[in-house]
Amino acid sequence: MTISAAANANLNHDAEAAVRAALRDNPDGVLELIADKHSVAYRTVLDCLPAENAAMAPKESFDRVWQDITGWGPVVFIVHTADGVFETACIIPPGTHARGYFNIHGDSPLGGHLKIERCAAIYFVDRPFFKRRSCSVQFINGDGQAMFKIFVARDEEKNLKPEQLARFEKLRAEAAIAKEN
Repeated sequence: MTISAAANANLNHDAEAAVRAALRDNPDGVLELIADKHSVAYRTVLDCLPAENAAMAPKESFDRVWQDITGWGPVVFIVHTADGVFETACIIPPGTHARGYFNIHGDSPLGGHLKIERCAAIYFVDRPFFKRRSCSVQFINGDGQAMFKIFVARDEEKNLKPEQLARFEKLRAEAAIAKEN
């Protein structure tokens, strides 16, 4: 049995309404858990956030965004999968495109090779997390899942580092596409 386009649209609308309600009821909840609970892609949750909490930049912004972040100083690089959350505090090193990968180079704990052609969008996320403001740049693949996230670092008092926060806000303003909610 196939689902009609109208029925599928209703399912999507109902799921999005449930996600919006979950975000309203628990504004600093874990977004991956919300996606799992409502059987939607992670990107759907990002798209349901209010405009002040999530701004999307096109995948074509990757080089510009990455290059800017290499100048932020130590940040937190996170890969969140169903099997764990992996965090590395590091300076984002530069990289180059070759042989189908974005190859990360430099003197940093972070290195490797990204299949950046799988990047479908970049989100600038600014929202509460455990009652504290949290700002991140999130790279989303074509399946609607997070490839990785880069978070603005915190100081000794657990406040966002002001110079990184200013860079995040400037980059978001320059790269993001206006969103209507």
